[in-house]
Amino acid sequence: MAIQKMTAAQVASRVIRKSNLFILDVRNEDTFQDWKIEGEAFQYLNIPYFDLLDGVDDILDQLPKDTDILVVCAKEGSSVMVAEMLSEQGLDVFYLQGGMKAWSEYLRPVKVGSLKNGGALYQFVRLGKGCLSYLIESDGEALIVDTARMTEPYEAFAREKGLTIKYAVDTHLHADHISGGRLLAEKTGSIYYLPPKDADEVMFSYKPLEDGQTITVGSTSVSAEPIYSPGHTIGSTTLLIDQTYLLTGDILFVESIGRPDLAGKAEDWVGDLRNTLYDNYKRLSGDLIVLPAHYSKVSELGDQGEVKAVLGDLFEKNEGLHLDEAEFRKAVTENLPPQPNAYQEIRKTNMGKLSPDQETQQEMEIGPNRCAIQD
Repeated sequence: MAIQKMTAAQVASRVIRKSNLFILDVRNEDTFQDWKIEGEAFQYLNIPYFDLLDGVDDILDQLPKDTDILVVCAKEGSSVMVAEMLSEQGLDVFYLQGGMKAWSEYLRPVKVGSLKNGGALYQFVRLGKGCLSYLIESDGEALIVDTARMTEPYEAFAREKGLTIKYAVDTHLHADHISGGRLLAEKTGSIYYLPPKDADEVMFSYKPLEDGQTITVGSTSVSAEPIYSPGHTIGSTTLLIDQTYLLTGDILFVESIGRPDLAGKAEDWVGDLRNTLYDNYKRLSGDLIVLPAHYSKVSELGDQGEVKAVLGDLFEKNEGLHLDEAEFRKAVTENLPPQPNAYQEIRKTNMGKLSPDQETQQEMEIGPNRCAIQD
């Protein structure tokens, strides 16, 4: 029987459609337990590759007869070899092209809404890492928010839509993934914005993203208005787009809230985080559509794969917004999930202090995002 490749994009479509898929993951058990391809209708079997070197006979009775089988490894090679062994036993199987590295880097654009005077807002969903970035377009111009390290998907999307990328914005200094904002600005000649309170140690020039200013995208004057909202970092800044969409960075998520400890300042920033969530956000219109920079669970994905919520609904349903002061302090400083992989090196890279090569950057980003106070 033949083996076939399945691309990260094809896997993503199955995640969104909630299709059945059986994943045979041949990475080591600890790596699999830490981070795997998530799908609501997916089934899993984790058998390390080295346990299959003598053959696959012992696992044949654990594999389904009526569901597609996808073999997954870190970079592709091991999954191809296991897929070939299964094919020799008469099974039709797929392998993940590019392995988990390709899954980690795949960006899926989805339109989340139109703008009042023309244009649209798109969310780029990085399913392999739970990262969310945004493209706001109006009258042939575009602004990119919280750009992933891989800039080509945004550039290709802009070319396809006939857009000129004018601005790249980071809502804060990221610690879980390497920002592509500065690189995108260099490649496209656009302006790179960064909150100045997060930029004390950066080694490059930038334009300050400050409270109360307006970044106009296109001649239709669709504005992005920064709102200073510290807590995840001291410089964290929310963007209000078109008086309709609230890009909350890593401060507020659909099912959780941001953590204040990734710069070693948890105790110092607890009060800022609570003030942002419980006071500043509370004063905003409850009709605003919240668009965060991350999500944690595939259950947060909408029908098209988008992640969004209405602010008023979150004040009713998000447990992180219903804690008294003592409970809040405990929740955001104790029993937190593990910190992101290589987060200190990632922060230094985003400051311009480190310049790792591409392969090292890939390794630094491997694993799930952990910017929320709970998994």
